[in-house]
Amino acid sequence: MADLTQYRRHEDTKYDDWLRSDQYHNSFLVKPDPALDSVNEVGAQNGLPPIAVSTAQGKFLSLLVMSVGAKKIIEVGTLAGYSTIWMAKALPDDGKIITFELEEKHAQVARENLNKANLSHKVDVIVGPAAESLPKITGDGTFDLAFIDADKEGNLEYFKQAKRLVRSKGVIIVDNVVRNGKVAVPEATNSSIEGVRRLLEHIKGDTEVEATTLATVGEKGYDGLLYAVKL
Repeated sequence: MADLTQYRRHEDTKYDDWLRSDQYHNSFLVKPDPALDSVNEVGAQNGLPPIAVSTAQGKFLSLLVMSVGAKKIIEVGTLAGYSTIWMAKALPDDGKIITFELEEKHAQVARENLNKANLSHKVDVIVGPAAESLPKITGDGTFDLAFIDADKEGNLEYFKQAKRLVRSKGVIIVDNVVRNGKVAVPEATNSSIEGVRRLLEHIKGDTEVEATTLATVGEKGYDGLLYAVKL
């Protein structure tokens, strides 16, 4: 392995530094959007957990939709619809997102947020266990992008279904795969960490995809996403 000591910093950074950096960059690169700004607030008012993607990650998803020219998207894990709205805004008028949400209450909040953003026509919200609903989706190889951000125990099954549905050179994003670095610590274990490890082990032997993990720090702490392309 190459000597990476030159990249070590003498000064440790902390969450406050990451948050400040996110907010600084966002002040230049993310335009105000009342529909997006209210999503997480509405979610909190309805008792939804604060686990949506960060502002910068939402903008990344939007740029990804634009850059791959996506028209059909699969999303696993709707919550209040924050990431859904970011992606839907970047879709053409005839684009479509099929998003899966386990909880009816969460789905209802998401639908209300989508209505407020005038994006309901682009999004179908399917309620129930995604592991049961995804296999019923037809159109193998016709989707352009899949975003997986749900229970980590189900990562592998969601990934397999997403790979079935996306086209060649289609993109699959899986969120929360670094988990404060604990996935790489052998003695660290819980159901979410093990779910990520099973996915990584599967991809290692999957000759039909190429993938990498991008670690991130910011307002959501230290985590990362897996970026996979179907060959």
